[in-house]
Amino acid sequence: MILTDDRTGDSCTVIQHKSGLEIRIMEMPEFKTAAAQFAARFGSQCIAFRTAPGEPVTEMPCGIAHYLEHKLFENADEDASELFSRLGAFDNAYTDTDRTVYYFQTSRAFPEALRVLLQFVQSPHFTEKSVSMERGIIAQELQEALDDPADCLMMQLLQGMYHRHPVRTHVLGTQKSIRQITPQMLYRCWESFYNLHNMVLCCAGNIRTEDVLQAADEILRPAEPMTAETVLPPEPEQVVTRRTECRMAVGKTQFMLGFKSEPAEGTERLRETLLCSIVSELLTGDTSPLYQRLLNEGLVNDTFATDCLAGDGWFAVTAEGESDHPDAVCNAICAEIERTKKEGLDKARFAVCKKAAYGDAVLGLNSPEAAADAMADACISGIQSPFARIQLLAQMTPEDAQNCLLKRFNPERMTLSVVLPENRKEEV
Repeated sequence: MILTDDRTGDSCTVIQHKSGLEIRIMEMPEFKTAAAQFAARFGSQCIAFRTAPGEPVTEMPCGIAHYLEHKLFENADEDASELFSRLGAFDNAYTDTDRTVYYFQTSRAFPEALRVLLQFVQSPHFTEKSVSMERGIIAQELQEALDDPADCLMMQLLQGMYHRHPVRTHVLGTQKSIRQITPQMLYRCWESFYNLHNMVLCCAGNIRTEDVLQAADEILRPAEPMTAETVLPPEPEQVVTRRTECRMAVGKTQFMLGFKSEPAEGTERLRETLLCSIVSELLTGDTSPLYQRLLNEGLVNDTFATDCLAGDGWFAVTAEGESDHPDAVCNAICAEIERTKKEGLDKARFAVCKKAAYGDAVLGLNSPEAAADAMADACISGIQSPFARIQLLAQMTPEDAQNCLLKRFNPERMTLSVVLPENRKEEV
């Protein structure tokens, strides 16, 4: 199957490999580099799951997806990163709430590097000794994350918004949970979530489709169809608390506020996140009257930014920055939201913001790394086409944005997270 974008002329070839793996390819011969991503639908929130309807729920310690990511880079003989390095390829991996992604970029020896990627992700090797040795490394990584003000700000926000959803737990887990992880647990998760029917391989850049398929034919063995189902706890509509704070070694108070709303799936989730980004730009973007006023009054600086974060079972719009008066900023944003709900969004500014977002979406595919990421994200998120972002933006109207404002920006479902300097008195 070939997916195309009529507006840009870009195309993506989708192949259902005989092993059960979905392979997505974008040949971009005008580039000198190539990139590949091998992704599994297994993230930090996949800690309770079943692999068949009616099967008892299996529960795992928090942080096990990230732990598994670390351990797959090693096998009985050598480290995967050393193999990539010999080929002149840069490799890495990351774990998110709903996925684990292994990737590399290279300007030469792409077929050889692809074989390394497929081989090590499909060849787990866990022992009591190696898992125990990794525990100290991950514990140190977790401590460094907890000492990071930006990380703390985000976790405070999610824990202030979500009662039960596992997004409120750090991707790396906790010091207690990682001590509970065993080789048997890692094998269980690998068998459940790293089934080829639950994964996707995305390749883009100066590559040939036949080289990708040849590597897949050589290394991948047919897998029995199986898709692990993540079981999420029921989540109340309201937030846990309206405000949460801590003190850390920061030079200026940092804040992040978030609006919690009902989750969305697949293409609808992408559409809603794009609308939220446009609405956020209209409310508090660089050219908005509110941002200029807050800037002139010294309530925010150029660190101010907005975002939309969403995944399976959760959805949040955020704004963050530095301010000596975070509550005043929060109140001003909420007041602007209520005013705009009554008076309506500026349609002329909507057109400008939509055009800018459309341009960013088109340019966003203009590299092998970005193209591979777009293909993988679309597949993991349940969206068929990596060009859906462009297509959805082209169809959006001011009425869509107004409805999004009413639906996604509710001050009654908002949490403010604050990190204060250690020697600063609390704002009254």
